[in-house]
Amino acid sequence: MMRAMNDALAYRWRSRALQPVSFPQNLRLDSLLGIDRQKELLVRNTRQFVEGLPANHALLTGSRGTGKSSLVKALLNEFGNRGLRLVEVPPHDLIEMPDIVAPLRKRPERFILYVDDFSVASNDRSLAALKTALDGDVEEAPENVLIYATSNRRHLMPEFTKENEEYRWEGEELHPGESAEEKISLSERFGLWLSFQPFNQAQYLDLVRAHLRMLGVEVLSPEGERLALRWALSRASRSGRVAKQFAR
Repeated sequence: MMRAMNDALAYRWRSRALQPVSFPQNLRLDSLLGIDRQKELLVRNTRQFVEGLPANHALLTGSRGTGKSSLVKALLNEFGNRGLRLVEVPPHDLIEMPDIVAPLRKRPERFILYVDDFSVASNDRSLAALKTALDGDVEEAPENVLIYATSNRRHLMPEFTKENEEYRWEGEELHPGESAEEKISLSERFGLWLSFQPFNQAQYLDLVRAHLRMLGVEVLSPEGERLALRWALSRASRSGRVAKQFAR
């Protein structure tokens, strides 16, 4: 089911329907700091997609608050006027992927299916659904749909100590067990894999300064630096999100 497809830049899949988002977040790429390499690669991939050129599904992994989700959302400001649309799909609804994709297939717009904070258990039905969506099955995957997923887990699934016992030596080569292979095989289905590393102290303070400048404060005093570091310590995170919160 789909309503007013031409009236919105973004949609969410809810109650088995594509529902327009009336007020999508207005994020700009130049406001995302400290992730220039990741930004460049994802923008280039998205530009190729919008222009009808070959492009890859993308997996964004790494520390919380480092800009993974914001980067995906900011693509709308860059490419929305060129036909890009964003469809937010909750991870647990991936099993409905055929129903989500079906009404998008013949449309002129280019759709990114945005799966935020994705993590599944090894026996989750979403795992098989995502593999099918990434690789296709008997039916050819639509050329106007890509999947961009974010996750705090590098291989999308929890990793357990007991899985180390599954590794085996064959001659001089070390081979992972079935559990590890399944996790790696899922993440490797994404052609573009971007890692977001935690910010060090100097990078965090640079982010604080940048966010303060956006609010009209040009100088971060030594006392301000101490307060910013204390703020980050209290939240156990030196992330862009924490820097922005402190600046506010």
